[in-house]
Parts: sequence; structure tokens; C-alpha cells
Amino acid sequence: MADESESSFQFLADNSVDIICRSKMDRVLSYVSPSCFSTLGWRPEEMTGRAVEDFILDEDHPILAAAIAAQAGCAMLRMMKKDGSTVWMDNRARLVLDPVTGEPKGWVVTMRDITDRKALEDRLSKLALADGLTGLPNRRAFDEALEREWKRTLREGSQISLLLLDVDHFKEFNDQYGHQVGDDCLRAVAAAVKGTLRASDTAARYGGEEIAVILPATDNAGAVGVAETMRSAIEALRLPRGEGQEGQYYVTASIGAATALAREGGTMRMPESLLLAADTAMYKAKTCGRNRVATALLVAAKSG
Repeated sequence: MADESESSFQFLADNSVDIICRSKMDRVLSYVSPSCFSTLGWRPEEMTGRAVEDFILDEDHPILAAAIAAQAGCAMLRMMKKDGSTVWMDNRARLVLDPVTGEPKGWVVTMRDITDRKALEDRLSKLALADGLTGLPNRRAFDEALEREWKRTLREGSQISLLLLDVDHFKEFNDQYGHQVGDDCLRAVAAAVKGTLRASDTAARYGGEEIAVILPATDNAGAVGVAETMRSAIEALRLPRGEGQEGQYYVTASIGAATALAREGGTMRMPESLLLAADTAMYKAKTCGRNRVATALLVAAKSG
């Protein structure tokens, strides 16, 4: 009966599209099904006698370790192909017990290539966090990024700046040229904003014609410098918005810059306070004549 069971396992494993492996408790592979060649480029004899960790990307070793510690049956991680590239694999493991003692004696693992599925999930995730008009992160993505950077600021006892930008006279622009041209204007402004930022900064469409920008580890002077560069870049687009007594008017933006410093004894604890300060500064810029930058400086309580 045991021989028949082994023979059935061998037949199924040899003809499976998925990779099927066996190992003892040390996770050294004693059997690898032939499908490993079409999926990973390794031949079965090249994988047997080696630990499964040898074929898993170093950065994903903790995922495997956590799954083993929790005796979890499933782990998604990246495996190395023979040509040096990586592939996402869904690894499902079953602990094999000794039929007499009940003690664990090894593992049977089924591996399935999910690279295409993972790529689709990543694309859908990005779409869910992107603004369809400007291509910038949307409000949801902004809220997540601000919360993340805020916690880092408190943890490190550093500082963070936030810019809030509003396109001046945008309603009048839309009324005169129509929503299609208005959309083109917002796309051009968004591109100008992105062109002024570092890789660590996050610009997002905050709502309507407003764009919010998170500047991690940036003091008030640095924030003002970025805001001025941004304001100049938008003005340099020379997007006409109408004529007046002084000649042609162009699209401009008013920007509020707020900076929070993590310090002991501070009273501000929530990122909403930083948002409110940037919003207040932005309206100050509008009140003082538009096409300018206004600032606010705050103190936050340092995380204990």
C-alpha cells in the first residue's frame, strides 16, 4: 500500500505544472518535480541536495522564516531563476508526520508561479491610489503618506514640511475656456510641481485645483525654497487665463508652507494640525495678493 501511495505521488508530481518538492525538516530538497525547469530554469538534479533558501531572494528569507515559525501553510515570496532574474511564487507547504510516532519528519511543498497575478495586483493597487486626471497620487494615497511620514518625524525627533497649493482664479479660468482646457491646465501644473521635487517628496492632488506636497526632513527655509521654485515653475508655463487693464494674465498659484518640529514639550500631536496650518498659510497668500508663498511654523510633541 505504501509503495502504491509513493508511486501515485511520483506520477502526480512528475506531471504537475506546479513545482512539487519534498524535504526533511532541515529543508534540504530531496525531490523536485521536473516543472522546475520550465518555471525556474533549474533542472531537478541542480536543486536536490540544496536548501530551499538557496533559491529564495535574500530579502524574502524573513518571510520564509516567519511562515516556518508559525507553521503557516502559505507564503508568497520571490525565487531566483537560473538566469539571475526573479519570479513571484506562491509556496504552499504541508508538514509530513511520522505515521507511528506522530513526530514531524519533513515537508511537501507546492510552488506556483504568480508573477503575472502579482504584476496585475500591483497595477490595480497603483490605480487605486492615483488621480485619474493628473497622474499624481490621490487623496487616499496622500493621507497614507502623511501619516507614515508624520510617525517617522516623531520617531526620529526631526521635522516635516507640508505645502498646500491652489491655482489662482481657477473657477474663472474654467468658466472662460471650459472644463477640457481646465483639465489640461491642471495636468500642466501637476507636471510642473513634480519637476521641482526630490525622490523622497510626495505631491498629491488634494482636491479640485489644490495640490498638497509632503517634504520629509525639511525645515521652514527649505520648504519656502521649494515652494518658490514651484510657484515660479507654474508662472513660467505662461498659460493665459485672460486679459485685463494691465495686459495678458497668466495662470499662477498661491502656496502655503507649514513646518512641524518634533520637540519635547510641544502640544501638536496630529498631522491634521499641520494640514490646518498649511491651509491657513495658503489663504494668507491669497489674501495678500496671490501668486506668492506664505508660511507657518509649528511645534509637535516628540513621541515617547
